[in-house]
Amino acid sequence: MPQAPTSELAPVADRPRRGSWRRHAAGLGPVLGLVLLCFAGTLLNPDFATWDNAMNVLTRTAFIGIIAVGMCFVITAGGIDLSVGSMAALIAGSVILLMNALIPHVASPVAIVALGMLSALALGAVFGWAHGILITKGRIEPFIVTLGTLGIFRAFLTWFANGGAITLDGKLSEVYSPVYYGSALGVPLPIWVFALVAVAGLAILNRTRYGRYVQAIGSNEQVARYAAVAVDRVKILTYVGLGVCVGIATLLYVPRLGSASPTTGLLWELEAIAAVIVGGTALKGGEGRIVGTVVGAVLLSVISNILNLTNIISVYLNAAVQGIVIIAVAFLQRGRR
Repeated sequence: MPQAPTSELAPVADRPRRGSWRRHAAGLGPVLGLVLLCFAGTLLNPDFATWDNAMNVLTRTAFIGIIAVGMCFVITAGGIDLSVGSMAALIAGSVILLMNALIPHVASPVAIVALGMLSALALGAVFGWAHGILITKGRIEPFIVTLGTLGIFRAFLTWFANGGAITLDGKLSEVYSPVYYGSALGVPLPIWVFALVAVAGLAILNRTRYGRYVQAIGSNEQVARYAAVAVDRVKILTYVGLGVCVGIATLLYVPRLGSASPTTGLLWELEAIAAVIVGGTALKGGEGRIVGTVVGAVLLSVISNILNLTNIISVYLNAAVQGIVIIAVAFLQRGRR
């Protein structure tokens, strides 16, 4: 049987290597952008390159970054969640109401705070499970489901707060505040939690069967079904995981101000989605990048920090800059699977 010329076989054999090289090169894009931004920020304002400012940027990134890790799984599986900001607001308000209500019944403030933190995780998981059920069993598009719950969550918080703010009791606030303001080895606790969530997300997505299923579903859901993947179950778990990430971010956020209002978590969904796509995760699903998501979240925070320190443009335009970033990255990703 005649054999194909070696010159014709070589390009075929090299394709995986070339594809791998391109993926690695694309993964370096967000890192390079972050390095250039940090260099520009240092030139524009020397205060940018200080330890205190770096810790401030990373601490403020922690909330969005933790949510973005969960969002990375959802987008990788071909879904979306527009409600995470409103979900965080409702969880925050509900947790504060619960902890205040427990004061007459539980003697230990530490126990009350611990119960409040557990309730934040439980509420996030329940809300995520509800999203997953509506999307998979109800056969409703993720965009429609989460757009609806976006309004539902924030409306209920506004109702609970009677249009104002829900404030944590002063004694509980003193016990709870170290969760946000405390530090270990000179690094604020929210940064440590963010790092742990990111490492866990990286291991789950890239080193487990579940992570491979998530990427397979996002790449081609029908083929995944033919391969005997429990598509509905995997999808539900991605939304449950995102809900838990929102709960973690919320339990870190509550001690910062000790209150929740109708503006809590506003536009967090925009920032989380932006972090994911800036980090290189394909909008159409199939390929997720946790490291890129973390870098994307930090990059967006650095942009806001530079704008705040330099007054190049109004700080009120931060959301506009993030929106432009989303559109630009989506344009660059067009047609990519």
